[in-house]
Amino acid sequence: MDRLEAMTAIIAVAETGSISAASRRLKLPVATISRKVSELEARLKAQLFQRSSRRVTLTEAGRAYIDACRRIVEQVEDAERELSGEYRIPRGELAVTAPWGLGHTHLLPHTIAFLDAHPEISLRLKLTDTVVNIGDENFDVAVRVGPLPESSMIATRIGSIRTVVCASPSYLKARGRPKKPADLATHQCITIDDHKAPAAWKFVAGNRTRVVPITSRLCVNTSEAAVLAAIDGAGLARVMSYKMEAALRAKQLEIVLDPFEPAPLPVHILYPPRKPMPLKLRTFLNWMTPRLKAQFNTPGFAS
Repeated sequence: MDRLEAMTAIIAVAETGSISAASRRLKLPVATISRKVSELEARLKAQLFQRSSRRVTLTEAGRAYIDACRRIVEQVEDAERELSGEYRIPRGELAVTAPWGLGHTHLLPHTIAFLDAHPEISLRLKLTDTVVNIGDENFDVAVRVGPLPESSMIATRIGSIRTVVCASPSYLKARGRPKKPADLATHQCITIDDHKAPAAWKFVAGNRTRVVPITSRLCVNTSEAAVLAAIDGAGLARVMSYKMEAALRAKQLEIVLDPFEPAPLPVHILYPPRKPMPLKLRTFLNWMTPRLKAQFNTPGFAS
């Protein structure tokens, strides 16, 4: 039995809460992870995990042993990074995830420039609107929009994103500019996703939330399509501010009803705690954080 591999396996099981999740993180078969855990328990003559149908949790003996395992694995990893020069020159692979639209419009251009500036770093970028479990899928960094749940992750707030109602100048000239949410009763609105759901938008007036019925003759399945339809004069669209940022700058769209917008959503960069932090990760964070902060704190788009 390779004791270091077994330690790595039990750390993954403890941190993810299941053998199947640990197998995804380590890219090993479930049977291999299960065997390593069983062999290590047999060697130690102690039960490290309590197993249930839904989750695996550490026993008291397991909690004491796992801390020692983490220290040993971290020391070995640090020695390997030092030997490879990772702490002297930023090199190696980074895995980053972000929401689809935000990733395309904001993260990807900075990523390409980052790779040009750091030729010994490669980067795997996953853009998806599904929340990725960083630990399970072995990502180094995530960009998240919205409130964050309690976790051990280190989070840096880089700004906030508004949810805005917008329309083309030609539409507003023809139909008039709504000055309060109730004015939407006389306007065509572009909705996103479920056309069977009640057509209504939420607004804030003082400390009260108001649900305002709308009329929708066009329903699309992406906010990008809603923005394009609004540019073409199909009606009012409601999207996150960064989705229509380029159209606003090009004077293709205008924001309306901004005094009634809901509270902006926070945007964070988050990553797992690692001591010491690999130079490739520190270099990426130092590059990306100020650039994204500058974009998400531009007047007109953030709070």
